[in-house]
Amino acid sequence: MKILTLLKNFSDRLFVPIKANLTLFVFMYFLGVMSAWITTPPKASLYANLYLELFVDMYITCLALMIIPRKIRFWFRQIIYVILYLTALADVYCYVNFDSTLNPSMLLLVGETNSREAGEFISSLVSPDIIFSEVGFILLLLLVQIIVSLLPYIYRQAQKSTYGEYLLFVARLKDIRDQIAPYVGMASVIFLFCGLFTSLHNKVATWKLMTGSTIGEVEHTLTERDHAVLYVPITRLAFSIYANSLASQQIDQLIAATDKIKVDSCDYTSPTIVLIIGESYSRHHSQQYGYFKDTTPRQVELEKSGQLVKFTDVVTCWNLTSFVFKNMFSLHVVGQKGEWCDYPLFPELFRKAGYHVTFLTNQFLSKAKEAVYDFSGGFFLNNPTLDKAQFDTRNTELHQYDEGLLADYDNFVKEGKIQLAEKRRDTIHHNLVIFHLIGQHVTYKDRYPKDRSHFWASSYEEERPELTDRQRKVLSHYDNAIYYNDSIVNQIVKRFRKKDAVVVYVPDHGEECYEENRGFICRNHSSSIDYPLAKYEFEIPFWIYCSPKYSHRHPQIYKQIIEAKKRRFMTDALPHMLLYLGGIHAKDYHAEYNVLSPNYNENRPRILKGTTDYDKLRDQATKKK
Repeated sequence: MKILTLLKNFSDRLFVPIKANLTLFVFMYFLGVMSAWITTPPKASLYANLYLELFVDMYITCLALMIIPRKIRFWFRQIIYVILYLTALADVYCYVNFDSTLNPSMLLLVGETNSREAGEFISSLVSPDIIFSEVGFILLLLLVQIIVSLLPYIYRQAQKSTYGEYLLFVARLKDIRDQIAPYVGMASVIFLFCGLFTSLHNKVATWKLMTGSTIGEVEHTLTERDHAVLYVPITRLAFSIYANSLASQQIDQLIAATDKIKVDSCDYTSPTIVLIIGESYSRHHSQQYGYFKDTTPRQVELEKSGQLVKFTDVVTCWNLTSFVFKNMFSLHVVGQKGEWCDYPLFPELFRKAGYHVTFLTNQFLSKAKEAVYDFSGGFFLNNPTLDKAQFDTRNTELHQYDEGLLADYDNFVKEGKIQLAEKRRDTIHHNLVIFHLIGQHVTYKDRYPKDRSHFWASSYEEERPELTDRQRKVLSHYDNAIYYNDSIVNQIVKRFRKKDAVVVYVPDHGEECYEENRGFICRNHSSSIDYPLAKYEFEIPFWIYCSPKYSHRHPQIYKQIIEAKKRRFMTDALPHMLLYLGGIHAKDYHAEYNVLSPNYNENRPRILKGTTDYDKLRDQATKKK
């Protein structure tokens, strides 16, 4: 009996914070659960620890309120109500209208909204379409809470009772509460301790996520298998604010670097430079590099013509698009002092030198439904100040397939926004055109039109008998995406074949699609890199195409390209080669990083993800063989 009494006293004490803030606890708990139910996509699973972890979070909130003096505690509760209801309404509204909950990109777009657009947004909240959507459930819960809070006063008015009868009614309610309190208290203790145990990992992971020193570090944390689950609107809002603050710091650094840009002179060596940035392209699935399927027949033909020069030893510095873009756009190379954002971006130098810079992207437009990865990779391209400093012409819409970018380019040429040099002595029209493809980005089957299918699951029964039919189907989708990409790249080359133009093709990173016996697709973002991972996720195709007119007018550069094709190269140094092709002279250019230069430092360590020397990994693997 003594133990039972002690347990009862213990549970009663633990139940005090909930008992003192019962309305807040109950309704905010339901608000969290309701928000999670509504914003979980149809084919996704509800967060497994939702109920227990939310219980813990609400208990901690009530416990914190107990520290506040009772006289002002009421007002703190009202502030919490306002914040949580408004955040939940915004979160669900975004999910209903944009198919995405609150995220850094959404918050960035809100920051760019003017007063008129903000007014239209507020007006839309009270429209019938919104009220009768899932947003209406949040509004209904709010209405129920208001009614429950007013019930004692409504009862008093309805019964026209005396003050004494009103007090009796309140006393009855308290008696009922006191009778069930021990049972509820014991249940709360069980929920609390179970919740603390099951929620500890997510709380540690959330702390790690919210203490990253850079947006890149935060993004890399999100690639970890056991990363934090931001399961309620308020944590998603907090994370979005934090991520935007980190991005803002790097924006400030980039703008400061922009202000210091100086181009000493420009020879306009190449009147037209085209950079094609692919996506998720494994060189081990390229026919050009020995793959057993004819995935790149058009590029093979271009190579046979002698105009396309294939490089044989190229790696990317990261296996994550956003990290690649930061390193590939910045004049900073891995190993230099400072960060990538302390250096200017290569399009800025081209534009400063007098080149017309066009950026056609099928990924990095600022949009509401944007993952943290796209936000991290695109924020420095979409910032108004940096956008103006880098680009003259940009597309405004994303496309299901990359052929949409071809139409964008053709329209710009037709409208006169892009004017290519036609004559040898044209000293006016100098162009840098950047195509950023969606390429072979997962999901592979969505990256090519179905009527362009070239491979099927049955196509791999002989070469890959160890795979299941489903795996062979996924493999066929990936190779079809490469086959389609081959046609897009070929079409881009065709548009410049008769011009004085040089075309550079480089994907952001490699990709795994059931390689050897590794049994998975996409990429493994583990911090530990072994050679198989480096081989399939970091080794990439890379080539330079010179039009007949270009190779005739620039024989020295054409010769340098051919001589460089077997050199070791990492794509973080790409901007230095591009500046050389443009004939741009600036203090930020270094010949030792230009793969075409006789002064190129081929022995520069190729460090993957800032941690692992690729060449040492490869050498060790070769010795083992």
